[in-house]
Amino acid sequence: MSEPLTLIGSYISPYVRKVLVFLELKGIDYRIDPIPPFVGNDAFSQLSPLRRIPVLSDGDLLLNDSSVICQYLEDRYPQIPLYPADITARAQARWLEEYADVALGEAITTKLFFQLGVKPHIFGEKTDEVLVQQAREIDIPAALDYLEKQLPAEGFAFGELSIADISIASFFRVAGFVRYVIDAERWPRCAGLVARTLALPVFAKLATFEDRALRTPVPEQRAVLADMHAPLTATTCGGAPPRRGVIAID
Repeated sequence: MSEPLTLIGSYISPYVRKVLVFLELKGIDYRIDPIPPFVGNDAFSQLSPLRRIPVLSDGDLLLNDSSVICQYLEDRYPQIPLYPADITARAQARWLEEYADVALGEAITTKLFFQLGVKPHIFGEKTDEVLVQQAREIDIPAALDYLEKQLPAEGFAFGELSIADISIASFFRVAGFVRYVIDAERWPRCAGLVARTLALPVFAKLATFEDRALRTPVPEQRAVLADMHAPLTATTCGGAPPRRGVIAID
């Protein structure tokens, strides 16, 4: 019997959520070390040179970056496909994933969630309200304007659930943590796709862990998740004093 895969990264992260959805839907045995990157120790720095999550290990193979990891899981475990079979649709789905990672990642994760959640509660620093306002009033609406033109009125982006839907919904799940909700009258296609995707059982299952982690101080999260029977690793790369990654975030 093969050993379970190991995933490093917080349940709260949209990038980790993408990988967790793949692992769950494909029925892959895994264990998770649910740490935010900010509290990773020196061993974490060796595994993730940019001090980012997720990190996936499969035997001797070590992978960084959620897009790389999801593509690897798709190629190794193709029985339940999460990329479109058609080559054109597959390329378009990959682009929507990339767009979500960059545009929504910057607006929702870096400007909104980091400023309102991470910066005051992890680093004890003041929120930059100018960045928060820019995210809410300029950056996220611009991304939604683009996505509204790419998405269908009903169903998922390419018929069956794919990496595109999973990626977009994962970021707006994080936006919901800081009370940002898509205006369904202005962006009905985006709102509908996100609602349909987040209503799936796999997202509901992960949400139970996410909600508890959000309400729990970082040093106590592992114990709380263990009580919830999360599939935890035997050891952790967490526990270090909070510090930023290699790439600066204001």
